[in-house]
Amino acid sequence: PPAPHTRLLCLDVETAPDRARMPAAWGAKFPKPIWHRVVAISVVEARIEADGDGFERYAVVGCRSGGAPDWDEARLLRGFWGYFAREPSRVVTWNGRAFDLPVLMQRTMVHGLTARGWHGDGGRHGYTNRYSERWHCDLMDALSTYGACARLSLDEAARALDLPGKIGGHGGDVEAMILAGEVERVRAYCEGDVLNLFGLYCRYALLTGRQAPAGHAQALAGLSAYLAGERAGRPHLGAFLDAWRPPDAAAGRAG
Repeated sequence: PPAPHTRLLCLDVETAPDRARMPAAWGAKFPKPIWHRVVAISVVEARIEADGDGFERYAVVGCRSGGAPDWDEARLLRGFWGYFAREPSRVVTWNGRAFDLPVLMQRTMVHGLTARGWHGDGGRHGYTNRYSERWHCDLMDALSTYGACARLSLDEAARALDLPGKIGGHGGDVEAMILAGEVERVRAYCEGDVLNLFGLYCRYALLTGRQAPAGHAQALAGLSAYLAGERAGRPHLGAFLDAWRPPDAAAGRAG
C-alpha cells in the first residue's frame, strides 16, 4: 500500500500564453493547456500530523514559489517535480483538475520531462482519480459536489469565509506583468492565491471531519504566526495578514 501522506501542498500555477506555439487562427480565445507557459509555481506546505483522536493537524512550514525569478519554464518544471517526489504529499488545488494539472502535465511533455510521482501505478487510488480527496483535492470541484451545483471562484469562496481573496492582481494580468519584467509580482500574486487556498482547505477539513475545531484553530494560528514572522522581508505576506485580520493576528500586525 502507498505510504501515508506526511505533507500537505496547496498548489497554484500562473501562466502566460505561449504565442509561439499557439496557432495563428486561435485568436483571442483562452488558450488550451498546452499553449500556456508556466511562469510561477507556488505552494503553502504544511505537515500533516495526527492528534491522537483520529483527527489531522496541519502545521505550516512555509509559503514559497519554486526556483528563482530568472528560471525558465523547463527548469521550473524539473525543480517542481523533484520537490514533489521527495515525500508523500496530499495536493490541494482550486480548479486544478481542469487547469493547473493539465497545464503542468502537458508542458512537462513539451519539455520531455517526467512526472512519474504524480501518476504512480495508475490504480484507482491516486492523484489521477477525481474522487480521491486524500491524494488530490480540487476544492472548487469538491465544493460544487463535482459539478452538481454552481462553481465558486477562489475569490468568491475566500471572501465568503473572511479571507482576503485576490491580492495583487488577477490571472488576466499575468502576461502583462511578465512582459513588463515583473516576475516577482507574479510570484507574490500566486502566493496570495495559495494562502487563500490553505485557509479554505482548513475550513473544508473541519467541515468534513478531518480536523477537530481545536486543530482548525491551531492551523490558522500557525499560518498567522508564519505570516507575521515573514512580513519584514516579504511585504506581500504582511499585506495578506493585514487584509485577513484573523482574531489571533493582532500581535503580528503590531510587530
